[in-house]
Parts: sequence; C-alpha cells; structure tokens
Amino acid sequence: MIEVKDIYKSFAGKEVLKNVSAVFEQGKTNLIIGQSGSGKTVLLKCIVGLHEVDSGEIWFNNNILFNKLSFKEKKEMRKQIGMLFQGSALFDFANVEDNVRFPLEMFSDMSREEQDERINFCLKRVNIINANKLFPSELSGGMQKRVAIARAIAFSPKYLFCDEPNSGLDPRTSILIDNLIKEITEEYKITTIINTHDMNSVMEIGDKVVFIHEGEKWWEGSKDNILHADNKELNDFVFASKMAKTLKGYVEKSS
Repeated sequence: MIEVKDIYKSFAGKEVLKNVSAVFEQGKTNLIIGQSGSGKTVLLKCIVGLHEVDSGEIWFNNNILFNKLSFKEKKEMRKQIGMLFQGSALFDFANVEDNVRFPLEMFSDMSREEQDERINFCLKRVNIINANKLFPSELSGGMQKRVAIARAIAFSPKYLFCDEPNSGLDPRTSILIDNLIKEITEEYKITTIINTHDMNSVMEIGDKVVFIHEGEKWWEGSKDNILHADNKELNDFVFASKMAKTLKGYVEKSS
C-alpha cells in the first residue's frame, strides 16, 4: 500500500499539486487519470521520488515515510520498485535478455546462471518466447511493452509504477497489456499505480481510480461507479475521452 497525504508541489512559483491525498491499495490496479497538464504525471513522479514534494507525506506500507528518506535510503528502497515507462524505454543497443538483465546486474548479487533463470522466467510470464537475442528494433510495439514489463518485474518489486503503458499501441494490444499488468499485480500482490488518460484502461482494470483536475484530487472511486459519478469535471473528461475514441474509430474505419 502507498498513501499520499496533503501533497503540494510547485515549479517556478506555479502550484501544480494542491493538497492531494489518496490511498493506493496492494494487489489492485490503481489508476491516476486526468487531462494533460492536470498534474497526474507530477503526482506519479513525486510518489516514485523523481520530484521532491514541497510539503506533505508519502507513506509506503504505513511505516516508511518515503519522501523523508536520505538519498542512500531511497536508493535502497528503489530495489523494491519496478518502472514501466511511456514508450517502453528499452535500450536500443541491448538485446531482449540484456534489457531484462539490467536491474538484476544493478541491484542483485545473482550469478550469471541465476540471472539467466530469472530472465527466462520473466519473459515466459509475459509470453515472450524464443526472442532473447532479438533487439528492440526487431520487435513490435506490443512485444517491446511486454519486454519492458518483464524488466520491471525482474527484481520482484513490491511496487510497480506505469506511465501511460498503452501509449502508441492499437486498441487490441492495449487491452492485452492492461490485462497482463492486472494479472501480474494480483498474482504477486504488487501495489501498482498507473498514470493514464485511456478510458478503455479505466473500464477494463480500474480497481481504484483517482481523478486529478487542475492539480487537485477531484474524485476517487472504481470503474464500477465512474460512469454514474455526480461530478461535472469528471463527466466532461470521461465524455471527451469516449468521444475522441469514437471519432478516431470512425476515421480509421472510413479511411
């Protein structure tokens, strides 16, 4: 579990996050949604420690005040964190198995044989078979994303952070990636936080949804009640997202 309490964050005097509090639950897919510029990406980066908050608290498992840890302590904590970046962020110069090997070489004292065993296990878990020696340029977008997930879980993280995991993927592949993230979250009891504007993801896997509007937490709930929420700003966001996808589908079908 991760809890943020009364988070404030400013850049160059401009307040980006204002008094944001939320609880992200273990073993569930927790989604942060909102328009571009709403502050959702800044919130995710604050939670993972890429931005220092101006004030407020970030608690991991009720007993670790993450944002008050020293640099050395945060570095140690990051061994428990997996990251899935927008666009996969695989190393172009490394093949599939060496991309997955990266966190193992950085954080573990595994032997080469133990690393290979873990790499093959993670690749099999994300359904990447017989592709160890391929390079990212030889993979489809969906395969790249699955390799990135394998890398993110290689060190058996307690926490998984995903930044726009469906960016650049077609709808069918997006659903496959969503379901894979949800399966892994539930299987390994990970606290997963996903930053997204994809309403399909929300309706597919949104166990817990936090809606950020103009730097504030405007609504929270689950996919089961989001369409019936009495919240104008949330409804406007949901409708705009659904309308944009409908129009895109119409254009693709007509072309």
